[in-house]
Amino acid sequence: MIDRLIDGITKTENPTVLGLDTCIEYLPDSSGINSFEEAAGAILGFNKSMIDAAIGLIPAVKLQIAYYEMYGPAGLQAYIETINYARKAGLVVMLDCKRNDIGATAACYSKAYLGKTALPQGEIAAYDGDFLTVTPYLGEDGIFPFVEDCKKYGKGIFILVKTSNPSSGQLQDKTLSSGEKIYELMGDYVADWGKDLIGGYGYSNVGAVVGATYPAQGEQLRRRLPSVFFLIPGYGAQGASGADIAGCFDSNGLGGIVNASRSLLCAYRKEAGLSPAKAMKKEALKMREDIMGAIRRA
Repeated sequence: MIDRLIDGITKTENPTVLGLDTCIEYLPDSSGINSFEEAAGAILGFNKSMIDAAIGLIPAVKLQIAYYEMYGPAGLQAYIETINYARKAGLVVMLDCKRNDIGATAACYSKAYLGKTALPQGEIAAYDGDFLTVTPYLGEDGIFPFVEDCKKYGKGIFILVKTSNPSSGQLQDKTLSSGEKIYELMGDYVADWGKDLIGGYGYSNVGAVVGATYPAQGEQLRRRLPSVFFLIPGYGAQGASGADIAGCFDSNGLGGIVNASRSLLCAYRKEAGLSPAKAMKKEALKMREDIMGAIRRA
């Protein structure tokens, strides 16, 4: 799966993933929405227009499940239908769910989002993502079920290593008795867990989430983890620019994909006269030039 993602990045010359963190507040007009069903229908229609505009320009989409869970079962149905629509459009689908638990429960999460669930008449995929975000802080027994399903189904995961939020250092930057930071040790674990899943580009299907808002740490982790592909949040609305994330990429301009959500979904608010889809596409082109220009200079 990591090779398919990198193929898409190379084809579009764009290491960007469109974050479909869609809520009714991001829609041009939500005044007539009075039920979860109406909210879900409006969000689904908005998502489809974003996906249509992304084809040929952006290689992947990422759906943060919390934005759909808050609209109840109707929201989850919109989540599933968005996944299916993006898949049919040929985009790589990342499910941002940050799942984990003890081994048996982790296995259930993995079946839901990466693999298949067994029924008397066969196996059925519930959400069927290409990649899933995973939190590692229960240890390896909570990670191995996801790794096994990556092997079995040809999927991938991104494990939280150094996140983009302001308080991430409260835990992740703590210094261990060895002199390492917790995020450095976690990065080493990620590299080890994914060592048997390395594709043709030299990157593993077991990747890491590394925030764009911490450029020094990103550059350090890139040197430390040469086989680990990065999912890089924090661009745009969270304040990071292309210059901040350039160090997350290797000498060939590969090694990461940058997420943007609000800055793309709500670009129409800065572009009078443009539809949300056309404004997103215009902003995505600017984002591509910013990131690729920074990578070339680096």
